[in-house]
Amino acid sequence: MSKPKILVARSVFPETIARLEAHFEVESNQDDQTWSKPQLIQKLHGKQGAFTTGSERIDAEVLAACPELKICANMAVGYNNFDVDEMTARGVLATNAPDVLTETTADFGFALLMATARRITESEHFLRAGKWQKWSYDMFAGSDIHGATLGIIGMGRIGQGIARRGAHGFGMKVIYHNRSRLDAQLEAECKASYVGKEELLKTADHVVLVVPYSPASHHTIGAAELALMKPTATLVNIARGGIVDDAALAAALREKRLSAAGLDVFEGEPKVHPALLEVPNVVLTPHIASATIPTRRAMAELAADNLVGFLVHGKPVTPLNPAVLGGK
Repeated sequence: MSKPKILVARSVFPETIARLEAHFEVESNQDDQTWSKPQLIQKLHGKQGAFTTGSERIDAEVLAACPELKICANMAVGYNNFDVDEMTARGVLATNAPDVLTETTADFGFALLMATARRITESEHFLRAGKWQKWSYDMFAGSDIHGATLGIIGMGRIGQGIARRGAHGFGMKVIYHNRSRLDAQLEAECKASYVGKEELLKTADHVVLVVPYSPASHHTIGAAELALMKPTATLVNIARGGIVDDAALAAALREKRLSAAGLDVFEGEPKVHPALLEVPNVVLTPHIASATIPTRRAMAELAADNLVGFLVHGKPVTPLNPAVLGGK
């Protein structure tokens, strides 16, 4: 009996490839080439499964051209590269990699918050340029983290991790806004209080965004929302590009209507809005919130678990559209 055929669309750990090869006929992209949509379609022809990342868009056009495809397993918790409704309609399973990156991403979110508030990137550029000649009382004076009010928009597992770090480690007052309020026990564990979005934006000294992307969450933070924030406040986005109107944010930073921002994600990434590159009061990182070796290994293994679980055993681990499974 021949093995199912799968495509590994991006470079990944050799150990993950070896594991997959025990179960599948694998075509991999260890050269990590960036494929156009026609190239992706060509590579997916005849494949039953795909190991994907956020950069491979699986939409109606791709699905129509690849009728043998049965599963796409994302090595990411986010899945806005998937048209899940279309995948469900065509009987193609979508899976992601939740939970394994929660604490690492919360670590990074807090690191980005601290770098933003304390102007670390801005001051390093100053030092590297040879501009540091003397001390002055207000040289790169930023804002405090300890004792400040932390506002979190999106209170899933990562948001809760950031809340715990702020409340328990830095004595911050934590407020949050979410589609649904946490239960009392979780609120107590996070030392967090639920507030409306407008109140959060007006009140918080530091706002962190951790909401999943959807058409409904597009530009959750735009010009109107930025206008509500304190001019001394900071904004951190570790959610997804498109949650923030990057052009409006760049204008607010340039005009000092907002103190600083920290961004790990961008609209249209890997492209970055050019106006963001022109303002000094922003910390920019290339979508690396989950980038530790142990976490990336766990993400890759979970994507592999889903491929093996579904194509070999009929039982995926983290399905996004379980309706595809029917009675399985």
